[in-house]
Amino acid sequence: MSSVMSRVFMNGNSQAVRIPQEFRLNAQRVEIHRNADGDLVLHPVTTDRGTALLDALNAFDPQFGDLLDALYREQLPMQDREPL
Repeated sequence: MSSVMSRVFMNGNSQAVRIPQEFRLNAQRVEIHRNADGDLVLHPVTTDRGTALLDALNAFDPQFGDLLDALYREQLPMQDREPL
């Protein structure tokens, strides 16, 4: 693996590193962590990450939501309880 020197600079209140063209990432966001040796490691985060839940929810029949709404709107009978 090749290595090159790059520049560290301030961007507002954040520290930034200029990424040379040969290391460009095809992502809008990255996950950053520090490994046991103290090195910073960048992982590109794809835009579809975390959409499995939304995809599963969208797979429900539209009437399912209407049935849930109807159940929540129903008033349960008052419970008989001992006075405090």
